[in-house]
Parts: sequence; structure tokens; C-alpha cells
Amino acid sequence: MKNSWLILLCLLAAVKVWLFAAAFPFFSVTDEQAHIDLAVKYSLGKIPREIGPADPVSAPFLATYGTPEYLQVSGQILPPPWQQPIDQVSGRLLSRELFFSNQFQNHESTQPPLYYGLAGAWWNLGQALHLDGLALLYWLRFLNVPLLVAFVGLSGWVARQIFRDSPFLCFAIPAVAALLPQSVFYSVSNDVLCPLIGGLCFWLVWEYSQCVRPTLKLSVAVGLALAAGFLTKISNLPLLLVAILFLGLKGLTLMVRGQGGPGLISWCVIGLTAAVPSLAWMAWCQAHFGDLTGTTVKIHFLNWGDKPVSQWLAHPLFTAGGFWYFIKGNLATFWCGEQLWHRLPMTRENVTLALAELTLGLVLLVLVAWLKPRSGFTSAQRLAVFQAFAVCSAMVAFFALLSLKYDFRDCFYPSAEHPFFVSGRLMLGMLLPFLILLCAGLDRLTAQFEAVTKYFLLVMFLGFLLGTEVAADWAMFPNAYNWFHN
Repeated sequence: MKNSWLILLCLLAAVKVWLFAAAFPFFSVTDEQAHIDLAVKYSLGKIPREIGPADPVSAPFLATYGTPEYLQVSGQILPPPWQQPIDQVSGRLLSRELFFSNQFQNHESTQPPLYYGLAGAWWNLGQALHLDGLALLYWLRFLNVPLLVAFVGLSGWVARQIFRDSPFLCFAIPAVAALLPQSVFYSVSNDVLCPLIGGLCFWLVWEYSQCVRPTLKLSVAVGLALAAGFLTKISNLPLLLVAILFLGLKGLTLMVRGQGGPGLISWCVIGLTAAVPSLAWMAWCQAHFGDLTGTTVKIHFLNWGDKPVSQWLAHPLFTAGGFWYFIKGNLATFWCGEQLWHRLPMTRENVTLALAELTLGLVLLVLVAWLKPRSGFTSAQRLAVFQAFAVCSAMVAFFALLSLKYDFRDCFYPSAEHPFFVSGRLMLGMLLPFLILLCAGLDRLTAQFEAVTKYFLLVMFLGFLLGTEVAADWAMFPNAYNWFHN
């Protein structure tokens, strides 16, 4: 694919993310208030030491600029407070501000710091540009634009490295990345950084596995990417474990070739660059939250309990209906997000079902082709497909394990009635491997067609993604609380 096409796809992604992020009012149901509060705290140099209330600086923003429409089922929706006389809303706003300053508990406080440090710096830049109020909130959300553009650019670059003999895949992978209808990209959340960091980890580990002799520069890059994955979100852990496995296989290969010395040095460099920042954060969590990742205090806050292993087999995941609910739910929310509007999903069931079934079919097609000795894949491509499949499988297995492990008690989600993690946004670190499998499957499915037909079908699929997203989210654009009406 020519660079001009990749640039156009990056521009398309930028415009799309900006438009939808501007259309969605605050605050989305994916804990956007908590993520904003953490970004503000990091902008002030206040790294959380406990699960506590909102910062005095962020509390007025959280009290003023949110619409009740995400979770309010019925009843009158008042105009935005800033469009009403101040004497009519001051009491209500003060009451809400006191709630966020005293009663609100930010359960995301134990999250790793990389995204929030970046978001805090972006917030400070917005203030330096003299932004305030709703404009400053949207400025924070617009950080998603460069993050997603960088991911689209990375996906195009990696596609060219792996599938340089396939112009179709070199276009399809970044094109689907640009038009993915994932609603979390339109809110403030550390999930938004995961595709870029996860994609970097995948690419660098693949490069490392391909090289004849690892260089110091590549070893440092791999180590820093692994550290960044850990410091972005704990749910990236399966990606890191798969990366370590592939790095270990490469180390064994070097030993067999009589290059154990350079391999050991490379491993030490990777270990050092990955361990130092990761251990520093783990020491912080141990000192202030009582465990190495801070997850124990969050689990206690959510009132989850550990379930004995002897009860795991009774989980509905081991039934046909429960297993399909888990797979379909995660694929649906991976593609489209989990946004609610008046407590109802914004996506249509038939659309998410079609995407889930298409995904499974295409991945299965690639897996069958990979198992064949004469699949048409080069050795480098076979390794990439194997690595991509390992990453996606590990991520799904990780959330299946979490579904089995915990008793969710009276939690709203996951719940005792539906004890499943079905939040595909938590798996976005595997987005690049996922796109490789999906587009490789689409390439196999259309292998008998001429190039013009293949591109036509791809454009139709991209149009379907964009069209269904516009249809699902169209109600956001005229909303009185959003960017366009203030």
C-alpha cells in the first residue's frame, strides 16, 4: 500500500474519532468520571494512594457537565445547567460537587499510571491554551484522536512488514482499524491507549523472533514495550505472558544455534528495561494499596469474593448457552463497545451477532489454512499468525478464568445472575493481532475473486461498519449536552 493511502486512512480515523467524541455528551457509562478525575490528579502530581473521593479541581467538572440520559430510563431531561439561570441550578450543582468531593469513591485509583500521566500532561496543555469548562473536558477526550491515528499508522506499518506481498492485507488491516465502531474511543478511558501499546508489543516481539541476532536497540525497545503494556492496564497481562513465551522460544533457538551468549545478554537487557519501571509501580502499589498490583483493594471495594475451585465446574460457562453468551458478548463489545443510552445498549443485536459470527468464521478459516503445510504463508507470516492467535486466545482465556474465579455477589456487573466478563474493550490490547487474523481470513475467503471484487467486498464491509455505527449513534449529535451545542 502506498504511503498516501495510509495517510488518508489516518486522516479518516482522526475525523471519525473527533466527530463521535464531540457528539457524545459526558459522562459515558464506562466509568468516565473516574478516568477524568485520575487524569486531573496526575496533572497536579497527585498519584493516588487510596480509593478516595474526587479531587477538588475535578469535582466541579464532574458535577456540572454530565447528562443523566445514559442511565435515566424515563422522566424529564432538563437543559444543561450552564444554559439555565444560575440561581436555579447553583444549589443542585453545589450538592453534586459535595457528593463528588466527599462520597464518590474512585475505584479506578489503583490503575497503572502510563495513560493517566499522558492524559494529565494533555490536560495541562489544554489549560496552557486557556481552555476551561466543557471545552477543557472535550480537549481531554480529544487525546483519543492522536492515539488512534498512531494506532492506524502502526497497523499499516506492521501489515507492510508481515504481508509485503499482499497489497490487499496492507490496505485492509489499517482500514478496518480506522473504521472500527468501538464506542470507548469516544470517551476518556485508559482502554484507548491499549491498542497502540499492545500493537507495539506484538510487532517488536515478532521482529525480535525474526532477527538473526538481537541488537541492543531492539532489546531495549522490546523491554520498554513490555513495561508500557504493564503500566497501561492490568488486563494486558495475557499479552505480556504470550510475549515472554515467544521471547523464550527465541532464546532457546539462539542457544541451539550456539549463540547463547548474545541471547543471554539480550534477555538481560529486556529484563532490566521491562522490570525497573514495572517493579517501581508494583512497589508503589504494595506500599499504598497492600498488594503488588492494587487489585485486592479494588476487588474488596466491589465486594467480590473468591470462589473455591471446586465450584468452578458449576459455572454456566461450561454449558453451551453460557459459553456462547461469553464468546458472543465479548466479540460484540470488542467490535462496538458497551455504551448504554437510557440503560439500553446503543448497538443492535442483529449487527453484533453478525459481527461475532463473521469473526469466528474468518478466524477459523485462517487457523485451518495455517495448519496446512502448503498454506501460502511465508515462514514470517506463519509466525505472525501463530503469535496473533496465541495472543487472542490468551486474552479470551484470561477473562474466562476471571469469570470462574470470583463470586460477584451483589455487584451490578458482572453479577451473580450473569457471572461473565463480557467487556470487549478490556481486550483492546489485542486489537492488532485480532485485525491480522480477521483480515487474513477475509483474504482467504475472497481468494478466488479478482482484485477488484476483493476490494469492492472490503469497501462494502467498511461501509457496513460505518453505516451501522452512524445509525446507532445518530441520537448523540443533536444532544444539548455535547460539544456541538455549547
